[in-house]
Amino acid sequence: MLVSYKWLQEYLDLSQISPKELGDKMSVTGIEVEGITYPSEGLKKIVVGEVVECVPHPDSDHLSICQVNIGEEELSQIVCGAPNVKAGIKVIVALPNSRIAGNVKIKKGKMRGQVSNGMICSLQEIGYSDSVIPKEYAEGIQYLPQDAIPGEEVFKYLEMDDAIIELSITPNRADALSIRGVAYEVGAIYNQKPQFSKTTLVEVPRVAADKINVRVADENDAPAYQIRIIENVKIAPSPQWLQNRLMNEGIRPINNVVDITNYILLLFGQPLHAFDYDKLGSQEILVRRGHEGEELVTLDGETRKLTPENIVITNGTTPVALAGTMGGLDSEITESTTTVALEAALFDGLSIRKTSRQFNLRSESSARFEKGINQADVGLACDMAASMMAELAGGEVLAGAVVGSEVHPENAVVSITLDHINRSLGTSLRTADVNQVFEALAFPYLEEAGTYTVSVPPRRWDIHIPADLLEEVARIYGYDKLPTTLPSGETVAASLTADQAKTRALRSTLEGAGLTEAISYALTTEEKSQSFTWQDSQLTRLDWPMTEERAVLRLNLISGLLDDVAYNISRKNQNLAFYEIGRVFHQENDPKHDLPQEEKHLALALTGEMLTKDWQTASVKVDFFAVKGILQNVFAKFGIEDQISYAKSNLKDLHPGRSAAIFLGEEQIGFVGQVHPNVAKAYDIPETYVAEVNLAALLQAEVAPLVYKTVSKFPAVKRDIALLVADTVTNQELMAVIKASAGKYLTDITLFDVYQGQNIEAGHKSMAYSLTFVDPEATLTDETINKVMDKVTKALTEKLNAVIR
Repeated sequence: MLVSYKWLQEYLDLSQISPKELGDKMSVTGIEVEGITYPSEGLKKIVVGEVVECVPHPDSDHLSICQVNIGEEELSQIVCGAPNVKAGIKVIVALPNSRIAGNVKIKKGKMRGQVSNGMICSLQEIGYSDSVIPKEYAEGIQYLPQDAIPGEEVFKYLEMDDAIIELSITPNRADALSIRGVAYEVGAIYNQKPQFSKTTLVEVPRVAADKINVRVADENDAPAYQIRIIENVKIAPSPQWLQNRLMNEGIRPINNVVDITNYILLLFGQPLHAFDYDKLGSQEILVRRGHEGEELVTLDGETRKLTPENIVITNGTTPVALAGTMGGLDSEITESTTTVALEAALFDGLSIRKTSRQFNLRSESSARFEKGINQADVGLACDMAASMMAELAGGEVLAGAVVGSEVHPENAVVSITLDHINRSLGTSLRTADVNQVFEALAFPYLEEAGTYTVSVPPRRWDIHIPADLLEEVARIYGYDKLPTTLPSGETVAASLTADQAKTRALRSTLEGAGLTEAISYALTTEEKSQSFTWQDSQLTRLDWPMTEERAVLRLNLISGLLDDVAYNISRKNQNLAFYEIGRVFHQENDPKHDLPQEEKHLALALTGEMLTKDWQTASVKVDFFAVKGILQNVFAKFGIEDQISYAKSNLKDLHPGRSAAIFLGEEQIGFVGQVHPNVAKAYDIPETYVAEVNLAALLQAEVAPLVYKTVSKFPAVKRDIALLVADTVTNQELMAVIKASAGKYLTDITLFDVYQGQNIEAGHKSMAYSLTFVDPEATLTDETINKVMDKVTKALTEKLNAVIR
């Protein structure tokens, strides 16, 4: 919400309060100030000029030579390229050695051989955004009012000598989405009562009800709805003061009628909509729900397909506007409009939110309907707008507002005691102190024996319970005045649970391996949530996500880590090793009635180099075995490495030849492998390896007791064996057969060579193992070892069709 400091000054005495001081005070009383900008800051020597003479440039078909009165004895010649420059207008002139937007310095020079003493400026060139410049001046220079005095600074004519305060409004303080609401807030801070001018609405004898009939099908959709008719309006640009006010608030001026509705929106926080009465096609307005299959072309030219979730304004049969969101193109105000049907309403905020989300139409109006508006000012805002249309557009306001539904809000009555206030805030406030707060807020109250009964006006619809009043007392009295106290009581020594201790040790293991912890969002997109999952699960969706990027709860951690990898890669961080410990959310039954099951997972993501090149070591890139090795260390840390096995992975998001499923006993608990090249391309990342395991399953796994053995005093014997097997046979299968057949003396197996290529039959591979044998009670003989190796050889040959080399 942008707030004009000069506009506030019309209702409050801020003569002794600077914009910065006001911003600081508001920030410490509950409404955060994002920043304060001064439109004229950085601009220098920008004055009013009057174009006395304008002739075409002799050597250019788009330039003009202008003689401009800048308040000096002689006219100043300026060459201008604007298509709308002409004699007799007042313009913005940047003098020689002036500064315009972007800290650009304007110098005296020549253009196509003609002297140019400065520059005639557009609004863009003095700092205005394209989005707020009036349509008529979007491609040219701005005309200033005819009463502007040549030679004077332009800032006061455009209200650039203002300070614009940007407020960050929380959902509970939607009352501050209006200038009047902010005025009440500032008045409470400085113990002033805002002074608003009263609206005098002059109506003509003709009755509006004779021109239109208004009906509301369901008053839950539109608790308040009324139409006023203004005839004989003349559509024209708004006066400069109104255009200035809208531009400073970030709104583009359109024409006098539309600008008035936007002005009232800012002043009251009450959205209004103006229809061209003659284009409605009937003398009836019906507010109802949309019908399936109905269509409406909105003001942006888009055709919207309506549903029963949409509240629509119709001419009795055909939709002419999306309630609270956007008007229809066929009934918009144009230069030919002579009769205006002015709508003021209160719509169901939930329905407006659904509609704006459905059509991706977020507007100042929809935001206010969603958060709430002051129900007591619906009629007053409409009357003031009608009065302004009579004044600024020459219209005649027909007698009476035609009402389809209306509300009669009453003050909310909330009670609180002085003891409760002091006990909660830790203060020693007296009755006089609390009285002063409620008087500053302009809340009528009754105090009896320390009990306050407070009457809260409808403009503060966020206050319902004693805690709300408590907050008001605290912030108006001053958070900085509240006493600071330390917690009291006894402390009890805490300890980690077994799972917490194991998780902490896991973090140490991973960080010792060179990984860095990452924390990703638990909310993601449907596509990302369903990737990298080995379990079937329904999605858990949010009913009202803030963005489509955060719409469902995640089913995996990898997609979040890949986002982190992509973020770093785009910033030239090439060697990355991340891990994350977090929860995923599985949903087996109906997501609307059952809560998701939270499951703690561990995920890894590595890319780039494991070891960087230096003067004595070559660089080593991350590969499948590096990630698998980290996992093996993790399993060893948990004491379950003997229970872990690997099998071929069928995950479509992983490289089919560089991935594996991980099993704990008979249950799959995760996977490890390279991200599929197509997925990596979608994330715009290089070759990346990932792994994810069910950490909850690791924590709950039964661990065999640790048995200590003495070091044998007898020597170990090593034997190597090389065998030729089909390339579909895994190392895990080979080692399982060797262990099963080698007997009790086998203490270690190491794979030291894998070879495929020349002299090896296609579809086969050579695997070489080193086997270590130890007898703790005697020295092993060659005869014993030979018998064991024979058993191993026979088992490999029979079970896996291995050929001993």
